[in-house]
Amino acid sequence: MKLVVAVIQDKDSGKLLEALVEDGFKATKLASTGGFLKAGNTTVLIGVEDNKTQQVVKLIKKICKAREKTVTTMSPIGGAVESYVPYPVEIVVGGATIFVLDVDQFERV
Repeated sequence: MKLVVAVIQDKDSGKLLEALVEDGFKATKLASTGGFLKAGNTTVLIGVEDNKTQQVVKLIKKICKAREKTVTTMSPIGGAVESYVPYPVEIVVGGATIFVLDVDQFERV
């Protein structure tokens, strides 16, 4: 058995959870926060049999797409703040970070 841990963007969570349930997988949704943008993420935990792991990973990749987002740069640390002019930059957000872990024991009570 494997535990698939996927950190995804909040806006992809509903669609992913629906697709997982449709395909017969059970998942647990946890609210999380990213370190770079300090924005909300969703961490999804999915227990899956070894032979179904790639099916779950493909489903995550299909639904959780990267997209571009415009953000304003942060102020400099320790620099001359009065001369700092923030400007928008395009960054890529979304997609998924996927971890597949071996599970030694699993019990549902």
